Amino acid sequence: MAQNAPDANRDVPNTNQVVVFSSELLPLQAYPDPRGCQQLPTISHVLYNETSRVVLLHADPYCLTPGIAVQPGYGAHTSQASGSFSIT
Repeated sequence: MAQNAPDANRDVPNTNQVVVFSSELLPLQAYPDPRGCQQLPTISHVLYNETSRVVLLHADPYCLTPGIAVQPGYGAHTSQASGSFSIT
């Protein structure tokens, strides 16, 4: 089974933003219409892709390492090994 495989039958929100959850004590961090490389908060926990494009989750803060694809309407856990994201 493919991870993050798109499903044409899902109703996927398209707010054209990437949303990052860090903790219950902090507000969500929204990145409206993100372009280029975006650094993640140091304590980020979950990234949710509300765009119509693929988001790449990178291990370094400068988007230099290969990225893990997060399809539209899907999310991914970030970790201390995740430092940034970019849009394909």
